[in-house]
Amino acid sequence: QVQLVESGGGLVQAGGSLRLSCAASGRTFSTYAMGWFRQAPGKEREFVAAISWGGSRTYYTDSVKGRFTISRDNAMSTVYLLMNGLKPEDTAVYYCAADRLGYGTGLSAAYDYWGQGTQVTVSS
Repeated sequence: QVQLVESGGGLVQAGGSLRLSCAASGRTFSTYAMGWFRQAPGKEREFVAAISWGGSRTYYTDSVKGRFTISRDNAMSTVYLLMNGLKPEDTAVYYCAADRLGYGTGLSAAYDYWGQGTQVTVSS
C-alpha cells in the first residue's frame, strides 16, 4: 500500500512558477513510476507528466512541454512537478499517482494509487 500526499499548490499570476511535491509512504516508492494528472472544473482528468521508476524516462503532455519538469528523489520518496510559465488554462486540481509497473504512462487507468490533490490557480 502506498499513500501519496501532494503539496505546493496555490494562487499564482500568469507567467509565474510553482513547484508541486508528492510525498509517498511505503518502502517500495523507488520501484513505482509516478505521474501527475490534473482536473479542471467541468473537465475530465488529464495526464500532465510521468517519470519512470529510476527517473531515466519522462513523459509530458504537449501543452506543458518546455514549461513543466517532473523529477523524483527516491531517497526522499518524493516526486516533484516544477511548473514555469504558468497560464490560466493550467488552473486545476493536480494529483500525483503511483504505477506499480514502473515504466511511466499517460493512462490514468494504469495507476494504482492516487493522492488527494492540490489546487493550482493561475490568474490572468
